Amino acid sequence: MAYRAAIFDLDGTLLDTLDDLWHAVNFALGQEGEPTRSRDEVRAFLGNGVARLMQLSMPEGSDRERTAQALATFREYYAHHNAEFTAPYPQIPELLHVLAGEGVLRAVVSNKPDAYVQTLVATHFKGLFNAAVGERAGVRRKPAPDALLAVMDELRCAPDNTVYVGDSEVDLQTAKAAGVGCIAVSWGFRDRSFLVGQGATSIADSTEELAEKILL
Repeated sequence: MAYRAAIFDLDGTLLDTLDDLWHAVNFALGQEGEPTRSRDEVRAFLGNGVARLMQLSMPEGSDRERTAQALATFREYYAHHNAEFTAPYPQIPELLHVLAGEGVLRAVVSNKPDAYVQTLVATHFKGLFNAAVGERAGVRRKPAPDALLAVMDELRCAPDNTVYVGDSEVDLQTAKAAGVGCIAVSWGFRDRSFLVGQGATSIADSTEELAEKILL
């Protein structure tokens, strides 16, 4: 029997957001007079929210005030430049239509600030999700299960018929904490060998394979 609900991470799972994030990080670093980061460095820093992203991107030993200023600059820049390069991974919209046709509920749970999540989901996936949430004040971010459990409650789905789909170790930990099934995807910000090393037992290498795993 298929899962009743498929809940997705956003960055690196549904959307390829790397280049917009990379440019925003380097803009903020440049404003602080700091050296820029490579695309691969920024890729490795992703997964724990934008505050952690900027903390890792700033030089080691940077004081809190300068890191906070860099984060504020990042947020301001990204708010106006989050759709220049960002696009769904190939066949993702088609996958969501297939799941909808099979009666599977769809949702997004992301560590990205909620305002960005709402904008990007509305832009790229209008009408394709039953719920979408990002990082919000007072709600612990992933890998804590709080946001995932709240969405499951909204959808009225139990852990045994819910699967979380993501591309990072944070997503694996989140699914485990919530007691739900987990499918990792290999096209995102972490490669297959890394995911296996982090304990992933179900990995999809294509949207076709992902659909099969969700629909069983």
